[in-house]
Amino acid sequence: MPSLKDLKNRIGSVKNTRKITKAMQMVAAAKLRRAQEAAEAARPFAERMTAVMSALAAGVGTGEGAPKLLAGNGKDQVHLLVVMTSERGLCGGFNSSIVKLARLRANELVAAGKTVKILTVGKKGREQLKRDWSSAFVGHVDLGEVKRVGYANAQGIAREVMAAFEAGEADVVTIFYNRFQSVISQVPTAQQVIPAKFEATASTALYDYEPSEEAILADLLPRGVATQIFTALLENGASEQGARMSAMDNATRNAGDMINKLTIQYNRSRQAAITKELIEIISGAEAL
Repeated sequence: MPSLKDLKNRIGSVKNTRKITKAMQMVAAAKLRRAQEAAEAARPFAERMTAVMSALAAGVGTGEGAPKLLAGNGKDQVHLLVVMTSERGLCGGFNSSIVKLARLRANELVAAGKTVKILTVGKKGREQLKRDWSSAFVGHVDLGEVKRVGYANAQGIAREVMAAFEAGEADVVTIFYNRFQSVISQVPTAQQVIPAKFEATASTALYDYEPSEEAILADLLPRGVATQIFTALLENGASEQGARMSAMDNATRNAGDMINKLTIQYNRSRQAAITKELIEIISGAEAL
């Protein structure tokens, strides 16, 4: 049974931990507001750009004149998985959910006889994948020193994946990230960016394009890849802060529960010690 001093030290230690988790929760809440606003502001632009490219792609098709980023290179053997996670931990299952989805896709591809390559964005995802998939790593993007993710960061990643596609080092490129829904809900998402995939649109409007649809699409597709990656980074940023806020809130509550239990145990041990001393005093007095 722990002594009173041990219990008191443990209570003090848990109280210090609770202060830290509470502070981290408040910081995450402040960062979440900015990150959520940025993610929500980027969605309409990304959706509108996707709609425009979808309409152009429907007119161009995937024939000989179609850009390679739309039609592909005619092969489906080498898949590049871009796994986007955080640089820091203490955010619950945020990173694990992304890695789990990426690992599942990688296993499916290998089982189908495909070649898998992995580009990691964020330290935590790389740490979780390196045990089983270190041989598939082809690169890493470190955003640890980036205070606020910008479009330039997404462009750098986009240039890297497009260069791999153009060099024949990857046939299909898929990004993995968490789409932000709420503080307690982030949806692991896999999105193919090369070759570009668009859902069928119901628009009946007819447009005449100058220059040709192929030329416009060839110019828009690289920007579209960068925009999709940028949107994913923003969604990930909001999801990370939401997950960290939720995790630190749970940790703070758990610390409070532990403090209450330890305090009860301390009081009972202290009461037992006092009772024992009183019994010894009374017994000594009666003996005299």
